[in-house]
Amino acid sequence: MGALVAFLFKRSRGIVISAIVASIISGAASSSLMAFVHRALEKKDSSGSWLMLGFVALCLIFPLSRIVSEVLLVYLSQKVIFDLRVQFIRQILSAPLRKLEEMGPHRILAALTDDVSVLAAGLTNVPVLCLQGAILLSCMAYLAWLSIPLFLITAVVLPLGILGVNGFLSIGMRHFARARKVQDTLYKHMRAVTEGIKTFKLHRARRDAFLAQLFQPTSASYQRENIRGNAIVIAGGSFGTLMFFITLGLFLFVAPRIMQVSTEVLTGYVLIFGFIMVPVSVITSLISSLGRANVALRNIRSLGLELVAETSSNLVAVNATKRTCQKLEMNGITHAYTSESDNSGFVLGPVDLSFRPGELVFITGGNGSGKTTLAKIITGLYTPESGTLLLDGQIINDNSREGYREHFTAVFSDFFLFENLLGLDKHQLDDRARDYLANLHLNHKVQVKDGALSTIELSNGQRKRLALLTAYLEDRPIYLFDEWAADQDPVFKSFFYNEILPELKARGKMVFVITHDDQYYHVADHMIKLDYGKVSFDSRKTEAATAGETLAEKAAATTS
Repeated sequence: MGALVAFLFKRSRGIVISAIVASIISGAASSSLMAFVHRALEKKDSSGSWLMLGFVALCLIFPLSRIVSEVLLVYLSQKVIFDLRVQFIRQILSAPLRKLEEMGPHRILAALTDDVSVLAAGLTNVPVLCLQGAILLSCMAYLAWLSIPLFLITAVVLPLGILGVNGFLSIGMRHFARARKVQDTLYKHMRAVTEGIKTFKLHRARRDAFLAQLFQPTSASYQRENIRGNAIVIAGGSFGTLMFFITLGLFLFVAPRIMQVSTEVLTGYVLIFGFIMVPVSVITSLISSLGRANVALRNIRSLGLELVAETSSNLVAVNATKRTCQKLEMNGITHAYTSESDNSGFVLGPVDLSFRPGELVFITGGNGSGKTTLAKIITGLYTPESGTLLLDGQIINDNSREGYREHFTAVFSDFFLFENLLGLDKHQLDDRARDYLANLHLNHKVQVKDGALSTIELSNGQRKRLALLTAYLEDRPIYLFDEWAADQDPVFKSFFYNEILPELKARGKMVFVITHDDQYYHVADHMIKLDYGKVSFDSRKTEAATAGETLAEKAAATTS
């Protein structure tokens, strides 16, 4: 609870203070109403004008102050949830790609959906808790005014109850935290269901094994931890109620035997204590929700610490206005993937390469040779662990990497399609898009209106052509295609290599193509082959040797 209030307080000190003051007024008015009832019951004639006027005034103050308090805190909690979602998305978008890949999409998805929703529910309950807490404190103040000796008994028993409830709550929170960790794995399995559905449909044994060995045990563990956490929290709430009745019993049966207590005072204590049962019951019922919200808040914060964002202030864009380049260089570039189990892994580099505009660069090599890793370093998506990346002689660092990326249009093998042509110049956008759709033979399948595509539900090969549409419209100086032609039919594959790539070259674009299509190697101006992270062939460095051989023959010769 404290963490949630501190979280709200940090977001808007003024609103929180105003809401707390309104809650205190509302709570004081509520408990004062009971005090007036008590005073009226003590008098034979309850029609005294001051009692009546005070009662009427409190009847107005209580709902008005409650409305002010709850509306302020509801506004604040909803604003915080909005800000949190936006901030979290910004963190994800600005975090290094390698860090996001290491974390896995299931952890990010769980935080964006479940954690934010649980935190939203918890923050929504904060206004209720503040109001009930204010009522409870006001009632305790009235009890102290009625009788100091009886209040001293309350002051002894009440902390014991609070400590007991906190003990139960702490144990319950540990179970909620374990359930949250299991939930990351559960989301991972859920992704496997959606992404591997075709395999599961075709392979019953694998489907049954997945359910029996992975999904059901993980789901059962998540269920078990949540049940235990909730059961312990419920037990804590019941313990708090028990301590309440024990205190009431002390007032009724013990206090009159050991001290002088008038019937009026004892009646007032019993009346107010009966009224206190309402806020106590509400508070105990909210403990589980608030506990889960605390766990969600800690998880979001810890995830935020892992999403080490790149420098986003004072970004220096390299040629950002012109978006032109004359030379791209890689000097001593290395990047490593390390295995946690044995400290072994894949290492790319050191890589020393240079490229110029109007050049078709083919990157080839076996599976796992480092082609896509090299592409991610070239485009600035990965930060090299050593070496330097230079554009027109300027070193690319954390301050300039964002502007550097603006030079690239890339279609990776795991590309994503948007239904809208986002972030593009709106001037004649539909007309330009229709022309390119016709060139890509998609105008009979897809229409564009106001920058929105009529459909993206196409075959994988056609979806790749649709991704190429955005690449055309961006019109940036450097293009990268990762196995783009792998899903194309022979006719359109030939069109890609013999028409699209030469056209981009003629426009002065620097084009990188990751490919295994050796029958089209002759199209390349510059060919690079990777083997286990090392550049085993660079056509620029072998131009003088075997001048009569084709690029394909030279590259093949390096395999032997």
